[in-house]
Amino acid sequence: VQLQASGGGSVQAGGSLRLSCVASERIFMSYTIAWFRQSPGKDREFVSAIKWNGGSTDYADSVRGRFTISRDVAKYTVNLQMNNLKPEDTAVYYCAATYYGGSFTRQIYEYNYWGQGTQVTVSS
Repeated sequence: VQLQASGGGSVQAGGSLRLSCVASERIFMSYTIAWFRQSPGKDREFVSAIKWNGGSTDYADSVRGRFTISRDVAKYTVNLQMNNLKPEDTAVYYCAATYYGGSFTRQIYEYNYWGQGTQVTVSS
C-alpha cells in the first residue's frame, strides 16, 4: 500500500479533526502529497497539498485559515488538521501523491497514487 488515510469521523460544526496519510518511504521523500474530498453528487475537489520537502503548501480558498497541512518525517505521514469545521466540509477525504515537478497542481489526473477515502461528517 503506497498511501493509507485515516482519522475521519463525525463532529459538530466548529469542531476539529485530524486526518493522517501514511506513505511509503519512496513516495514520502519524493512526491507532493495532497488531500482531496468528494461529497455525494459532486466532483472530487482539491483541498490542500504539501511539497516533498515540506517547503511550501497550498490550500483551497474554502479551507484556508481553518485547515493546516504538515509532514511528520519520522512517521512518513502527512497530516491535515481541520479546525472550525463546517457542514459543507462533509465529504470523503482522499490523500494522493504526484511527482509533478512544477508549482502545485490541483488537477486530479496529475496524481499518480491514491489512498482509500476516509469519511468526515460535520453536523450543524
